[in-house]
Amino acid sequence: MLSIMWRDSSSDGTVMKLEGQVIGPWVAELRTYCELLLGEGSSLSLDMGGVSYLDPEGIALVRQLMTQGVRLDGCSPFLVELLKTEPSSA
Repeated sequence: MLSIMWRDSSSDGTVMKLEGQVIGPWVAELRTYCELLLGEGSSLSLDMGGVSYLDPEGIALVRQLMTQGVRLDGCSPFLVELLKTEPSSA
């Protein structure tokens, strides 16, 4: 399960606080919210302090969001490693 809460801050744009796991159907839900906010021209930060796991689709989404200028805050060392590791090719 993934909990998504956000608040608007005039100085920081929108901050989206995530809690839980970014997996399965919640990846699409997060994508939808982010696309909505980014489409409005809002700057976006993801507070990842409450995220315990990202599946491969979640990793791909977060990496894509980073290339779009989304800032990540509060990532655990585990999440940092997940986001750094490239998928292995077999």
